[in-house]
Amino acid sequence: MIPYGRHSIDEGDIAAVIKALKSDWLTTGPKVEEFELALQNVVGAPCVVVSSGTAALHCAYAAIGLGPGDEVITPPITFIATQATAAFFGARIVFADIQSDTANIDPKAVEAAITPRTKAIVAVDYAGQPADLDELRAIADRYQIYLIEDAAHSVGSTYRYRPVGSIADITTFSFFPTKNFTTGEGGAVASVDPILLERAKRFSRQGMVRNPLEFKVIDQGSWHQEVHEFGLNYRLPDVLCALGISQLQRLYDFKESKERVFQTYFRELYNIDGLNLPVVRDYVSVNWHLFPIRVDPFRRADIFSGLRNRGIAVQVNYMPAYWHPVFRAEGFKKGMFPLSDEFYAQEISLPMFASMNEGEIAAVVASVKDVIK
Repeated sequence: MIPYGRHSIDEGDIAAVIKALKSDWLTTGPKVEEFELALQNVVGAPCVVVSSGTAALHCAYAAIGLGPGDEVITPPITFIATQATAAFFGARIVFADIQSDTANIDPKAVEAAITPRTKAIVAVDYAGQPADLDELRAIADRYQIYLIEDAAHSVGSTYRYRPVGSIADITTFSFFPTKNFTTGEGGAVASVDPILLERAKRFSRQGMVRNPLEFKVIDQGSWHQEVHEFGLNYRLPDVLCALGISQLQRLYDFKESKERVFQTYFRELYNIDGLNLPVVRDYVSVNWHLFPIRVDPFRRADIFSGLRNRGIAVQVNYMPAYWHPVFRAEGFKKGMFPLSDEFYAQEISLPMFASMNEGEIAAVVASVKDVIK
């Protein structure tokens, strides 16, 4: 079975983890800051590393002070964590439909969804292609609301020659094994705003205040620390940070390898009747996480099963978030966001990972041609 995603671990990664295991620090040690600085060099903004991409989103919402009555605008085509972590703060989830070609949130739909209660726009970089960040940035600035970029798919991508992570008010990343590089589990928050980043960091460290200048309890000794607002333990341990540092050194090699996969798929599958391939904006450089094809919705299930039966572990990314039963009480019903519904009905993700060899790529291409004919 050829998986739809696979991590790429080499001997250098293994040696880095072993060295960390033999050190005096398994967590909260020097590898954390080292990883954060290495990541900053890639994404163009200071970073705080955390335990998952979901944790990163939760920290981002905490950083902007999200609370009951606030509204967050998100696209339907995303993993449910984008909405779930906002809902835990009591915020109301507002959906804005996607662009039909990229599956990224449509700035025009975003602006139409803004109300006096809107706190943030969340742009999800579907498959690794950055959303239209300049347009979204202008809308956010015009209405004086936050722009959050859910970049779980897109670390290493650029938008108009700027790295993902350097444009939104706050950007979140995921380092799950199928993503663009991995720490096993892990994620990060990036922000050019030091106040937002410090709020995110404090939330991820259980809300602990350790700066004596901020203490409200002032009659304790040098051991003292205190909590002003609740946070959670979202620390990423040194062992996983060591893996991340090693992996990050090969990020652009991974990107180049996946571009080779992308170009081969595109060349071999172009102009096949009944098959639509990804569209790439000319102002982005994409570190591909997915290769989403689109097929006849009435044939999608059979094509999906046919590929699986041929040993190609395709996936579907994603069911529109507002279809989840958890949203039924909010009055959402299928059909409310037609472009998202149409995209989901057609989408299949082909295998896309850096270590794909020519034989695996050829097997995927041959299988797609066979089942679509």
